[in-house]
Amino acid sequence: MNTTLKQEILAVLANAADMTIATVREDGYPQATTVSYVNDGLAIYFGTGASSQKARNLARNRKVSITINLPYTSWDDIRGVSFGGVAERIAAAHESSRVSQLMLRKFPQIANYASAITGELALFRVTPQVISLLDYRQGFGHTKLVTAVELESGAAAA
Repeated sequence: MNTTLKQEILAVLANAADMTIATVREDGYPQATTVSYVNDGLAIYFGTGASSQKARNLARNRKVSITINLPYTSWDDIRGVSFGGVAERIAAAHESSRVSQLMLRKFPQIANYASAITGELALFRVTPQVISLLDYRQGFGHTKLVTAVELESGAAAA
């Protein structure tokens, strides 16, 4: 495995709180929304209302695109990742409980909003297929594109 590249990707995931996720609407247009997330390795987890547009989009088409960027003050410091992946609604109680604990740890304010949540909440796991690491510290527009399989197998270039 290319540990340096994977560690850079994981550092971005660990140091950001929000992502923009694009799903596919019924009419074929993309819908991009911002949500908070947690991750476990490269797996990304987020919650949304079970009857929300995002959830309905994902019930029809599980393909998503995600961008996550770290805050920056200069273009020379821009860092982020984008994923093309597949989202799956979490059904297993043990996984749902584990993800809920990850969310509560990263976002303790969730406890303050629990009583305000109306309707059913749906948790989703996004498994990345293609990952692009953006790192302007290495030059304007510098990116590395890798598949998740290459990243895990070590086939990705350093």
